[in-house]
Amino acid sequence: MAQASSSGSGSPVVVCQRLTKVFRDFWKRPRVRAVDDVSFEVQRGEVFGLLGPNGSGKSTAIKIMLGLLHPTSGRVAVLGKPPADVTVKKKIGYLPEESYLYQFLNARETLDYYGKLFQLDRVVRKKRIDELLDMVGLSAVQHRQVREYSKGMQRRIGIAQALINDPEFLILDEPTTGLDPIGSRQIKDLIINLGKRGKTVLLSSHMLADVEDCVDRMAILYGGKIREEGTCDSLLTTEGHQVIETDQLSDATIGRIDQLIRESTGGQSSIIRVFKPRQKLEDLFIGLVEKAIAERVVTSGAMHGGQTATFLQAQSETENQGDALISKLVGAGQRDERPEEMVQPLAANQSRKAAEPDVLRQLLKTDEEADNGPRGEVSNFQSAPGPVVGKDVDLGMIDSLLDDENDDKSGPGQKPGAGRETRP
Repeated sequence: MAQASSSGSGSPVVVCQRLTKVFRDFWKRPRVRAVDDVSFEVQRGEVFGLLGPNGSGKSTAIKIMLGLLHPTSGRVAVLGKPPADVTVKKKIGYLPEESYLYQFLNARETLDYYGKLFQLDRVVRKKRIDELLDMVGLSAVQHRQVREYSKGMQRRIGIAQALINDPEFLILDEPTTGLDPIGSRQIKDLIINLGKRGKTVLLSSHMLADVEDCVDRMAILYGGKIREEGTCDSLLTTEGHQVIETDQLSDATIGRIDQLIRESTGGQSSIIRVFKPRQKLEDLFIGLVEKAIAERVVTSGAMHGGQTATFLQAQSETENQGDALISKLVGAGQRDERPEEMVQPLAANQSRKAAEPDVLRQLLKTDEEADNGPRGEVSNFQSAPGPVVGKDVDLGMIDSLLDDENDDKSGPGQKPGAGRETRP
């Protein structure tokens, strides 16, 4: 079980007070009370688990926190602000219950797209993508389209997408759905590491082992209500019993120990059962796979994930400012390397360029086009409309005729053919 981070003090990241959500039919008649008078808090720097069976209200509560649903009654605050506040959303990473990804993009293009949505610098974006692909074990298959991925592989890229913006608050809704035992273990290790590094994580799952292994505190929901809430130790410890683990003992030794316990307690206590510890099936499975990896057995699926991405660790404000300054300087140096005509827009296009959002221009520009030159700039160039030229037209003859016409019209001191665009 994860240990609570030292950064858990301070204002809560999530505050839910008497939260209720009732879904109604077309005639406004109440049909389903998905969340019923739920109140809980998620402290900064802790891993909090929402545990419950299917239909208990976990995903509904999460969607209310994200501002995707409006509560029927009650109050929700995320990072001290209402869920609908746009400034809060850039600080949140979200993995939905189902992976909604663009099927025609590959893994690298998917992460690059979401990185652009968060307006990450190209250098920072590339570094994070490399680290995340290695972390989720998809580096070897990063150029395959997402539609070719298995469900578990799509889940891995979805987790990387939720982390691309280095969120303060990470929401994972059923993160291990569709993952193999190796992927599940890696995701649990990732959640524990993020908690140790000061990240706040909300984990929603109906997989008991996932929640038990990762969280600091949990709330158990059923029928839209919280039935129990507390730490794993307070909820799971069995009072009145103790477990003593020793090396192999003979039956005679065990008998003498049992007799000693009876004598010392006046017959009130005795050995209840003796059993040999058993290896978990998950540990056996992972051991076999790691052995196959050591033997260099080839696979076309996801590989064993690497280390947690370095940018996900909690940093001080000074370090964040330093990284931002370096990224800004590096980005400015790359922009200055573009040809001069890319920086100076045409006079006829200045008013339209001023009205276009910078974000849209960045989203439409790919990295390759930014490196190659004017081809990627959408707003800096105004394409002159012209007729469509057929393949059988002799462009050389047309150019010579136009040159003769311009030579006749050019005045004294004017260079023939000046002001006309040269055909490639």
